[in-house]
Amino acid sequence: MTATFLPQFPRLNAPTLQHLPNGLTIVAEQMPVEAVNLSLWIAIGSAIESDAINGMAHFLEHMIFKGTKQLPSGEFERRIEERGAVTNAATSQDYTHYYITTAPQDFAELAPLQIEVVLNSLIPDDAFERERLVILEEIRRFEDNPRRRTFQQAMQTAFEHLPYRRSVLGPTQVISELQPQQMRDFHTNWYQPSNMTAVAVGNLPVEELIQIVADGFTVSRSQGLRNINLPESELPFTSIVRRELVDDSLQQARLVMVWRVPGLSQIHQTYALDVLAAILGQGRTSRLVKDLREDRGLVSQISASNMTQKLQGTFYITATLPTENLATVEARIADHLHIIQTEPVKEAELIRVRTQVANRFVFGNETPSDRSGLYGYYQSMLGDLEPAFNYPASIHTLDTADLLKAAQLYLSSTAYGVVALKPSQS
Repeated sequence: MTATFLPQFPRLNAPTLQHLPNGLTIVAEQMPVEAVNLSLWIAIGSAIESDAINGMAHFLEHMIFKGTKQLPSGEFERRIEERGAVTNAATSQDYTHYYITTAPQDFAELAPLQIEVVLNSLIPDDAFERERLVILEEIRRFEDNPRRRTFQQAMQTAFEHLPYRRSVLGPTQVISELQPQQMRDFHTNWYQPSNMTAVAVGNLPVEELIQIVADGFTVSRSQGLRNINLPESELPFTSIVRRELVDDSLQQARLVMVWRVPGLSQIHQTYALDVLAAILGQGRTSRLVKDLREDRGLVSQISASNMTQKLQGTFYITATLPTENLATVEARIADHLHIIQTEPVKEAELIRVRTQVANRFVFGNETPSDRSGLYGYYQSMLGDLEPAFNYPASIHTLDTADLLKAAQLYLSSTAYGVVALKPSQS
């Protein structure tokens, strides 16, 4: 095993990066906090699924905890709980993430259990059928949630072909027809050490963290990964693509406007968009919030975000508002975009927002679990930890010309996707 020490940047320590012969990447860092977090990142999410198995990655996340030959179902949770440790998991379009946080003195005992359940899940038939019902109920709750329904409609508008237009949970019909052996094959194929990043951060020596994790991966899988044929990113909108829907559950209308923007493969193009999102719609002093909510009272809520996914990103503006204000608010948002494309941001506003964006990033990565998530995300998605260190510096180097260029390139005021969901008329 060879270790590489990464350069130190302000406000973040330098972790140690280690590559094992079986292909696993380990990132480890000691922090003076009385906890240790182990995060296992698998660079597979719902984006690699075919339509025929859409929802498999998320369903598998649930099944991972249903027992192995070494740990009967429920034993992992029992041993975690009796030590006061915590564990959880999440599935996205681009990755699946499992983690455990323990006291330092318990890490050597409990971390291998987390690795065991992720690598060696049995996926028994009876547990599969029981969990299928849980997943189907989760889909029903998702479909009953107005905010989530709105988001899904927006993603179906934002993308014509990319898998980001689909739900991570998958549709009811597909989940109802999946078979246990399909999941076992999916698990065997994708849950390989060469497709994983293990991050250990907390109050133990780095060498000890690495050894504990490496020992948990002593048995390598023999099968290799399939080639992933990722689709091409989609071209920007050339006109306004509009969807108008009636949603009986809503009390107020929802307006969503979306733009196709660079993803992680063009990460240096995303920083200016992060700042533009903050200028437009993050916080009471942001332009859209001040104008449309505080001053004009046209919306009850409005926000902007730049969602940076692996294949392609989405710039996303959403508002909650009375139905009769929909056209006015959309036009006002377009006006703000035109302004930000033609008038340089004033230096005082730029300095304030750059500081907000950079500090939000730094302050959100101060605990062992935060830091593990930061390192695991960038290493598993990009194979590169540098963005985990240089994000604040990259934000602070942006000038008004950078923001003007990004707005002109990506945030058209005359070409975008828009979804208007209206409550039914009383």
